[in-house]
Amino acid sequence: MAKKGGISVSTENIFPVIKRWLYSDKDIFMRELVSNACDAITKHSRLVSLAQADEFSGEYRVDVAVSKKAKTIRISDNGVGMNEEELDRYINQIALSGALDFIAKYEGAENPESSEKSGIIGHFGLGFYSAFIVADKVEIETKSFAGGKAVHWVCDEAGNFEMEEGERESQGSDIILHVNDQSLEYLDSVKLRGVLDKYCSFMPFPIFFGVEESDLAEGETLSAEQLNDTKPLWRRSPSEITEEEYNAFYKKLFNDYRDPLFYIHVVADYPLNFKGILYFPASRNEFEQKDGAIKLYYNSVFVADNIKEVVPDYLSAVKGVLDCPELPLNVSRSYLQDDAYVKKISAYIVKKLGDTLNKLYADDSEKYFKLWDSIAPFIEYGCMRDSKLFDRIKDSVVFRLTDGSHVSLEALAKDAEENCDGKIYYASDLKLQSYYTARFVEKGFKVLALQTIMDTQFASFIETKNEKLHFLRVDSDLKALEGEEASDFDTAPLKKLFAEVSGKAEDRISFASLGENSAPALIKLSEESRRFADMMNAYKSFGGLETDEIPVDEELTVNSDCPAVKKLSRLDGEKAKAVAKHIYLLAILSNRQLTASELEELLKNEKEVFGLIG
Repeated sequence: MAKKGGISVSTENIFPVIKRWLYSDKDIFMRELVSNACDAITKHSRLVSLAQADEFSGEYRVDVAVSKKAKTIRISDNGVGMNEEELDRYINQIALSGALDFIAKYEGAENPESSEKSGIIGHFGLGFYSAFIVADKVEIETKSFAGGKAVHWVCDEAGNFEMEEGERESQGSDIILHVNDQSLEYLDSVKLRGVLDKYCSFMPFPIFFGVEESDLAEGETLSAEQLNDTKPLWRRSPSEITEEEYNAFYKKLFNDYRDPLFYIHVVADYPLNFKGILYFPASRNEFEQKDGAIKLYYNSVFVADNIKEVVPDYLSAVKGVLDCPELPLNVSRSYLQDDAYVKKISAYIVKKLGDTLNKLYADDSEKYFKLWDSIAPFIEYGCMRDSKLFDRIKDSVVFRLTDGSHVSLEALAKDAEENCDGKIYYASDLKLQSYYTARFVEKGFKVLALQTIMDTQFASFIETKNEKLHFLRVDSDLKALEGEEASDFDTAPLKKLFAEVSGKAEDRISFASLGENSAPALIKLSEESRRFADMMNAYKSFGGLETDEIPVDEELTVNSDCPAVKKLSRLDGEKAKAVAKHIYLLAILSNRQLTASELEELLKNEKEVFGLIG
């Protein structure tokens, strides 16, 4: 005799709660129902392993079939199944107070560090009722693994159910959704497969998808395709995975044809208990925007896309997957931002990043050097934001030299302290500062290529970590280029002459022995004032400050060894002024671009000047 009744909760209260709070995204109904099917299989497999159930001779699987003609979606499993008593307990008796407790728990009302959050999977109750998001009637055909009669259950969206003896012959359950008129798009095979691909691609048991036999065309045979990978890469041991497999997984997951720069395989045990693989993507060029994408999973069940809160902001370009069974399935952004467990995940990822970089450097330094040029902005920023990262990887921090080679911070610091009084020379613009750079290289100095704001800020950061080191741009310290030969003419008149043509005070004019083949004069900029000007101009460019261009303390250094300067010392009058002005403009040209008026003046007296010194 059929048993009839109403679900033991006020449906006008519970169904709106389900639809509004737990399932704001309609697609999630598939995640819940397929997850429950996998959970039922898991329960049976555990009972078998504990010898509480007979050995299972078949293959565990979940089948999803759609029928446009019948307007149904069927989810079938061969798991533990239910008898009448279990179905009545787990499906019919949803207490409103229990539902509200459930909601409070997963909105984070409890201790966020509690290990008792087992998630929604396994709560065969509210998860099951997500079916009513898309269905106006739901059927269950189920039979317990322990034997007994099968049970058939049907319920409408008002909560009125009917339960009677069923016809299923084997263990497991069928959930049949009679899709409502507002959700007919889910009867489209392409749409439904896309939902399954998104949420169920890595569930632990094979998931097959196809159409119901009633929808087959004449002569067409029934077939189903497996959609998921039951052993995702992050659940395997890193020692068993090849680099080719890591790269292939990345390309498939993120639709990128390029190999990633490198990967980090995370396996965290108690108390964190999470796994994952993170990738640094490659760039086509320096202007390509790198947007990270962290896919969050719960025991291989997809939870959310593009979750950046689980990694530090300086790893914003990272892509990958994290499987965190300690996080609730209904995780929210506000929860992630405030949760202590998430902060511990982030800290652990930073630790793994440091360990991975150190290993890459130790295993193959040449490969690491090539990698560094792509990741340097992120790692430099990370070191400045997180001193723990710097402390972990400081021996693997490297700098690119102007000749394209690389040198470690450790080697650079040692060389500077032993041979250069702690001075480290760099160029911020390889073209504009090429003349200076060439002179320093000729003298045997290493010159770093610090071509971005991040590079120069990182250099300042290194100075705070080691007070013995001082980074100097090549146009800020010419003493290293000077020889010991003294000038053989009186420099006082020339100092006045250069002060007159340049508009600088005499104390901003100096003479140095730079060699016969060097430029007649060079501009020297104060490192301290130029850094301040660069910083203020950067604020201005980002709209943070309204100021005029910040001046830089500038000095003209005249090369007393240069034949042109020696000849100039014997000239007077307008000829001397023309040559001095020409030398001054050439010095500016070696340091920066000329203004329009400066260029015009340079070209105007070029013929006269070269006639005088030829």
